Amino acid sequence: MGWSIPARAALAALAIHTLWGGNPVAVKLGLAAFPPLWSGFLRFALGCLCVAAWARFARIPLRPPRGEWPALAAIAVLFTVQIALMNVGFGMTTAVNSAVLISSNPLFGVLFAHFLVPGDRVRPRRALGVAIAFGGVALVLTRGAGIAGGHAGDWIVLASACLLGLRLAISGRVLRQVNEVRLTFWQMLISLPLFLAGALAWEQIRWEAIAPAPVAGIVYQGVVVAGLAFTVNFYLIRRYTPSVMISFNFVAPVAGVLLGAAILGERISAGLLGGMALVALGLALIARR
Repeated sequence: MGWSIPARAALAALAIHTLWGGNPVAVKLGLAAFPPLWSGFLRFALGCLCVAAWARFARIPLRPPRGEWPALAAIAVLFTVQIALMNVGFGMTTAVNSAVLISSNPLFGVLFAHFLVPGDRVRPRRALGVAIAFGGVALVLTRGAGIAGGHAGDWIVLASACLLGLRLAISGRVLRQVNEVRLTFWQMLISLPLFLAGALAWEQIRWEAIAPAPVAGIVYQGVVVAGLAFTVNFYLIRRYTPSVMISFNFVAPVAGVLLGAAILGERISAGLLGGMALVALGLALIARR
């Protein structure tokens, strides 16, 4: 039994999802000075510059044909709402919890792809993986305190994970006609005025808190995650089925939990470890052939 994709693509997916695992830590660092909407604006301003530079180097045209605009606009709005919820949720809970919960997005992605992407069906093994991983999510949310035991931030992060799964499933369909670099660029560029308008209306940058750590958090989010990981992930989604590629997130919760403990000093509880293990096992089952 092997992976559903070539070894080179599997290694690339593992690498970018390891980097993605550090995103909750980077967001937490950035939020110390830059509130959620400002964080989104600054992050994707950097991301746009990185993707535009790559597109110029690779000679990939960024101007969309007229027929692509409706899909790009719809994905960009969904993208903006999902990222805003994610930043708000990350600020209200721990990075280690966030790492596990946001990594549940492939579970939603697999379910949405079943209905939205022709040929990308939920088979028995994937269904078992989804069930196991959702058990892990429930363990993180409840912490042994019943279904209402999770903090509000946890539930907001889970809502963001659901929207992220939907966005990736829709992107998997759109990427059959749209270049992945162009999709990455325009979803970020269209989000910028939306983030900026919300930030100017409701938030203020904490100038006194600006320091190397918050700035490094924003740079990591913009260059490593938004610039590199998004583009590579969309390339892999276009080459292979969305439910297989996004399921490689099984490494992200592990990386995120370890980084949250190492960098932020957050506590790793037995319940969190159990939930992380179940999520990772479920996503591994989804990714297997």
